[in-house]
Amino acid sequence: MKKALITGITGQDGSYLAELLLNKGYEVHGIVRRVSTFNRGRIDHIVGDEREPNTRLFLHYGDISDSEQISNLIYNIGPDEIYHLGAQSHVRISFDLAEYTGNITALGTTRLLDIVRRSGGSIKFYQASSSEMFGASPPPQNEKTPLHPRSPYACAKVYSYWMARNYRDGYNMPIWNGILFNHESPRRGETFVTRKITRGIARIIAQKEKYLYLGNLEAKRDWGYAPEYVECMWQMLQSDKPDDFVVGTGEAHSVREFLEQAFAYVGLKVEEYIRIDPRYFRPTDPEELVADAARAKNKLGWSPMIKLHDLIKIMVDADLRAMGLKPVGEGDEILRRKFPDKWWKTD
Repeated sequence: MKKALITGITGQDGSYLAELLLNKGYEVHGIVRRVSTFNRGRIDHIVGDEREPNTRLFLHYGDISDSEQISNLIYNIGPDEIYHLGAQSHVRISFDLAEYTGNITALGTTRLLDIVRRSGGSIKFYQASSSEMFGASPPPQNEKTPLHPRSPYACAKVYSYWMARNYRDGYNMPIWNGILFNHESPRRGETFVTRKITRGIARIIAQKEKYLYLGNLEAKRDWGYAPEYVECMWQMLQSDKPDDFVVGTGEAHSVREFLEQAFAYVGLKVEEYIRIDPRYFRPTDPEELVADAARAKNKLGWSPMIKLHDLIKIMVDADLRAMGLKPVGEGDEILRRKFPDKWWKTD
């Protein structure tokens, strides 16, 4: 039985990845931070009693700012694969918490890489890189596009990306960089713009809010569906040669397009409910990010099934249901039709 260790297991990607690996027969270990409030809602449905003999999911307290604790965990678990997803991952907040973002998102990766190197360097390692690293570079962006970060978060991810490359080249370690473009789902954090929109729609219909406050509506992003992206993470570590892979849909859409399609899906008029708040603008922001994922398609056989129009319906239906409202239903039908054997819990 393979063992995998996931940092950031309580996040959107970590929760889906844990489900995927359990479905494939792995023993899965996740690192969780000790906090006073319970923050494991995304993985509650797969967490069992660790005292039971057939349990294959184990959670461990730890923090990627603490080298000694992480070193002890890796030594005691002995994982075959590490998926490093843990980070301070909110781009706008990284401007307010630049030092913290560097310590966790950048130096956290170095701590892990060096622990793995000292353990013998045979553990397969996935580094969660980001399309934000491309920043001001013109689209479409692929593995050869120059990196031009436009936020503290993006700078921290560039650092992590190059550290992963250097450890791979310098110590012959099996390390993959997954340069994932924006990927969303009903498990996306509530402060990220896509989820903020779909959840806001549900709250407006439920008469819990009158308006939805947003920032820059003209930024263009490449949005995909998170469960498909974590499958690509796993595929990378099953490939023969460590490499870097851009992962995305190849389509760019503005925040305004996302907003208008989401409101149209439930029959609401955008202009009646949207307000612009300058607090949500970033000091610097990539204008357009769109993936050229040809390498992932050619070498891994990966290509996405869900594009923006379907993604919006899936997310809006889920947030309507979460608010106790009846979903429109098209999103649910898309999931049934395109993923009849899906391995993840829908909401």
